[in-house]
Amino acid sequence: MSEATEPFLKLAAIDIGSNAVRCQISNVFRFEDHTLFKRVEYIRYPMRLGEDVFATGIISRPKADKFIKLLHGLYLIMQVHEVDDFMACATSAMRSAENAPEIIDEIYDKLGLQIQVIDGTTEADLINLVIRQQLDNQNYLHIDVGGGSTEFNIYVNRMKVASQSFEQGSIRHMQGDESMDMWHTMQKWVTEKARMHHVTSAIGTGGNINKIYEMAGKLGGKPIFRDQIEEIVQQIASYSMEERVKVLLLNVDRADVIVPAAEIYLSAMNWANVESMLVPQVGLKDGMLQSLYERHQGATQHHFKLDS
Repeated sequence: MSEATEPFLKLAAIDIGSNAVRCQISNVFRFEDHTLFKRVEYIRYPMRLGEDVFATGIISRPKADKFIKLLHGLYLIMQVHEVDDFMACATSAMRSAENAPEIIDEIYDKLGLQIQVIDGTTEADLINLVIRQQLDNQNYLHIDVGGGSTEFNIYVNRMKVASQSFEQGSIRHMQGDESMDMWHTMQKWVTEKARMHHVTSAIGTGGNINKIYEMAGKLGGKPIFRDQIEEIVQQIASYSMEERVKVLLLNVDRADVIVPAAEIYLSAMNWANVESMLVPQVGLKDGMLQSLYERHQGATQHHFKLDS
């Protein structure tokens, strides 16, 4: 392989969400005046940490044991790929779990793998690193719905001018783990900020809106409209869980949360009075990779370096 075709960095991101754990490994290339991220490995496992946490407040021992096995496997895969650096971030479920600190310490003791539990603001900031590259000069409401939390951001001329995280996501919504006060607070924030900043369109991130976008047959870069999302959601809701898996070919862990997630996206679009949404199909893991790259470009010390 010539030097020109060799990556100058290989980076990995582990996104520990409330519904699934995702690991992406990417080569980073320089081409002319551009930096390119080329995915070489992607693994998604439906860990469903939120099922335990949002019902009982803790991660059960059987779930914790499986979680540690999964991380061990991902750690070995990163070693095989000889990644230069990696980041592991956990979001809403780990933020809420009473026994998260003990499990994180256990993982570090057994694997030497350090997990950062990030708050909603940091989560939104990481996603912002890749979202801002997708925008034009319109004013956008960004909606990111996870299993346990939803992040809203307002962009004006590609700059984030307002941001708020709510501990309300697809799994919490499905389980009825919410209050009308929370829902009204979300509505008030979105309505007021969208009006204040003259929002004209939405941008959606998260696995569920990505799937709806795919089911609508949309091509990358083309918006999806609110009535199209509603039509897809009505179609999904008309099927039983078994039919969603066997007829619509949804993953089991997607089949039950996609409608509750869609209700959050559609409600936010309604509150903001917008009809269209961009779906760039990027998320937290992409922001983590961008953050790692920027750290290296800034000549900062390596974080979470793999042992050789």
